[in-house]
Amino acid sequence: MEQSDAKKIKILFLFVVVLIGFLIFLGTLFYWATIDRRLPKLEHSEINHALRGNIISSDGFKIATSQKLYKALVDTRNIDPKKFDLFVKLYSLYSGDDPKAVAATLNANVGSTVLSYRIDSKSAKYLQELSRKLYKLGVFKSYEDPKTGVAFLHGLSVIESGEDRLYPSVDSVTPILGYVKKMEQKNITKTTGVKGIERFYEDKLSSVQDSLVIGARDISNAIILDGNSISSRRFDGYDVHLTLSLKMQKIIENVLDKYQKNLEAKEIIAAVINSETGEFITLASSNRFNPDLIEKKDYGALNISAIEYIYEPGSVMKSITFALLLKANKINPYDIVNVYGGSYKLGTKVIKDTHKADKISAEDIIVYSSNVGTAQIAQKLDPIEFYQGLKDFGFSVRSGIDLPFENPGVIPALNRFNSPIYKATVGYGYGMNATFMQVIKAYNAFNNNGRLLNLSLVKKLVSPTGQELFPEKVPEVQVIPVSVAKRMQKILIKVVQQGTGTGTKMEGLEVGGKTGTAHIAEDGEYVRIYNGSFFGFVNDKKNKYTVGVLVREAKKKQAYFAAQSAVPVFKEIIEKLVDNGYLTPSAEIQNTP
Repeated sequence: MEQSDAKKIKILFLFVVVLIGFLIFLGTLFYWATIDRRLPKLEHSEINHALRGNIISSDGFKIATSQKLYKALVDTRNIDPKKFDLFVKLYSLYSGDDPKAVAATLNANVGSTVLSYRIDSKSAKYLQELSRKLYKLGVFKSYEDPKTGVAFLHGLSVIESGEDRLYPSVDSVTPILGYVKKMEQKNITKTTGVKGIERFYEDKLSSVQDSLVIGARDISNAIILDGNSISSRRFDGYDVHLTLSLKMQKIIENVLDKYQKNLEAKEIIAAVINSETGEFITLASSNRFNPDLIEKKDYGALNISAIEYIYEPGSVMKSITFALLLKANKINPYDIVNVYGGSYKLGTKVIKDTHKADKISAEDIIVYSSNVGTAQIAQKLDPIEFYQGLKDFGFSVRSGIDLPFENPGVIPALNRFNSPIYKATVGYGYGMNATFMQVIKAYNAFNNNGRLLNLSLVKKLVSPTGQELFPEKVPEVQVIPVSVAKRMQKILIKVVQQGTGTGTKMEGLEVGGKTGTAHIAEDGEYVRIYNGSFFGFVNDKKNKYTVGVLVREAKKKQAYFAAQSAVPVFKEIIEKLVDNGYLTPSAEIQNTP
C-alpha cells in the first residue's frame, strides 16, 4: 500500500512538473508575442499639427499668419562612411545650410543628431523628397546595436517642431494687433496671444484639432495612403477679419510719423470710424514695434495707448457738457453769457480764457472754447444729471472695444458734483480721466443722430470650413435726442468755420469738431506739458466718418496748443480720405452752421 502511494505521488509530481513547464512555455510564448521586440514597424503614424488662424485686413492682406517649422534629424550610425560627403553635399543643397557646419555637426555627434530646428514647409517637402532619393542612392546602411543585437535603418527624418508666427506688414497695425509668446505643448512649439487682437480673440485664433494619419510605411518611413490607412481631419484656428484697411492704416501711420517728428511729440494717436456702423477704418499710433522682433527699446510701445492711457481730456469735454444741458432743456444756444473779459473767479479759483470777450452766445462758448462760460453754464446741471450724463456717454465705463486691458477711466464720485468747482472743472475736461477710445465713442454720437454705438475692429471670424461668426452686436443707446445731436453738429461745424478749428476747414465737405488743449499733472501739480486733441466728424453726401486725433506731449515751441498740433493732423487725415476715395467733396455742401 505504501509502495502504491509512493508511485502515485511520483506520477503526480511528474504531472505537476510537466504542467508547470507547459504553463511556462505558454507564458513565454505569450510574452514574446505581445511585447515590443523593437522590430521595424510595418505601420507608421504621422500627426499633422493644426495652425493658429490668420488676422486679415479689410482689403485682404494677411497681417498675421502662422507657418509650420520642421526639424531635420539623422542617425550618424546609418550614414555609409564612403558616402558621407555625398550626404553633406546633397543635404546642404536642399536645406541651404552651410556644408562645413553640417559636416561639423555630424562629426561631433554619434547617434540621432538634429541638423536644423527651423525648416519651413517648402524646404521640408524638398528634404522629405531627398530622404527617398538618399535611400535609393545607398547613402544609408543598416546598423546593428552591439548591446541589443537589434539592427535598424534610420535615414533622414523631417518632422514638425512647431509653428512660427509671422507679421508680413512688419510694424503696421501695431500696437492694436498685439503679439504672441511661444509655449511648448507635447514637445511642439505653439504660440498664444499676449496683447491686442492676438490676445482678445485667442480662443478663436488658437488651433482646434491636429490630424492623425496611420498607415503602412515604405522603406523611407513615408505613409502609404490606401484603403487601409486611417486619417482624422485637421482644424486650424479661425481667421479674424478686421474692419481696418491695411492701405489706409499705412497711409495714416506715415502721417503720424511725420508729425511726431515735426512736433517732437511723445506719441500721436488717430482714428477714423464709420459713424453709422462703429467700424474702424483706421486706428493708428506713431509708436509701433515689429512683433517678429521685439527689442528692449520697444517696451514702451507695447501698450495700446488708445485704451490704456488715461488723461484729462480738456476742452473736448465742453461739447459733452453742452449736449447734456441741451438734453435737459437748461440752455438755449442763443442765450447770452457774460464771460467777464476772459477772467472769472469761482470760489478761490480764478478761471481764465485765451479768447478775450465780454459777452458771447451760449453756443459760442463751444466755438471759442471759453472756460469761463463753461464754468458758469455747467452749474445749471444738477449733480445727478451731470454725473449720470457722463456715464451715459461712456465715461468711467469700458467702451467695449474688442481689445484687452481697457482702462475704464475715472470721473468724480456723485457727491463731488455738489461742488461748483468740480462742476466747472469737469465741465471743461479737468478733474476726470478718460481714454482716447471713450472720447471718440462719445463724439460719434453727434454724427449718428445721438446714438451711442459699440465700436469694433473685427468684421467677422471665419472657420477653416468657411463658417462665419460675427461679433455680438451691442444694442445702440439713444444717449441724446436726435434734435440735440443735430444742434451739436451745427455748433461743431461753426467751430471749424469760425472758431478754434478753422485749420480743418475743407470746401465741399461737412467738417465739425472741437479742440482740446489740456495741462498734464505730475505729482499733483500741473506742469508745462500738454496734450492736444481734436475730435469731430467729416461727411460728404453719402459717407459719414468720425475722426479723432490726440497729440501727446508735443515739445516744439507753441505746438502744445491743439490748433497747432492736432488740427493739422486732422486736416491731413481728411485729405487722405479724399485722395483714397472715402470722401468726395461736393459743391452742394455749403458748410453754413
